[in-house]
Amino acid sequence: MNDDKLHPRRTEDNERAFFGRRKGHKLRQHQADLVDNLLPHLALDIESEAPANVVEIFDPAASDLRLEIGFGGGEHLAAEAQLFPATGFIGCEPYVNGMAKILAQIEAGNIGNIRLFAGDAAELLAWLPPASLSRIDLIHPDPWPKRRHWKRRFVQDKSIAAMARVLKAGGEFRFVCDIDDYCAWTLSHLARSPDFQWLAERADDFRLPWVGYTMTRYGRKAAREGRKAAYLRFRRL
Repeated sequence: MNDDKLHPRRTEDNERAFFGRRKGHKLRQHQADLVDNLLPHLALDIESEAPANVVEIFDPAASDLRLEIGFGGGEHLAAEAQLFPATGFIGCEPYVNGMAKILAQIEAGNIGNIRLFAGDAAELLAWLPPASLSRIDLIHPDPWPKRRHWKRRFVQDKSIAAMARVLKAGGEFRFVCDIDDYCAWTLSHLARSPDFQWLAERADDFRLPWVGYTMTRYGRKAAREGRKAAYLRFRRL
């Protein structure tokens, strides 16, 4: 497997800016084959200018466009793509093993409405046209629990502004996390943004998954270990 196929825009600067793990366990042969042969057909080329109507990256053009940042094992992304076949989905995941897992699911389910980006979500958000997405999901992100690492969390004022730029009015940012501190962090950052409104009206609105939510492997593990997740939804104003 050629690692450059996963990270075509790698530079010294974005290596310093990216804090996730890129590699894990060695890929099985079929997984490596999928990365070498299927991924190039699905990978977004952000070296090129994004089309004005970005739904045209799908054939046929999608009716709508959603993004999942850091999709991990890909369970949620694959399930959503199959539930909403007319919607186009972009999955962003720099972790090689996660990319191999979603490729296996795409192959097994013959899923045609997913495109992939194996790099920094900040670069992808900068590439996308304004008001091009109806929803962004961030599910069980790395919480970076130590105070000195908080700057590495995805949710920051700068990333919130970047999401606001690419979300349509009425679109949503959805966040799932089982770490209380990161949930509080996210609420405080979104509360000071003029672009988003928290949609919870009662406790169950954030204590329970939204209708149709696909529980991830990590979510089930957290529940087994006694950690309760919060399910936060924010509307783009």
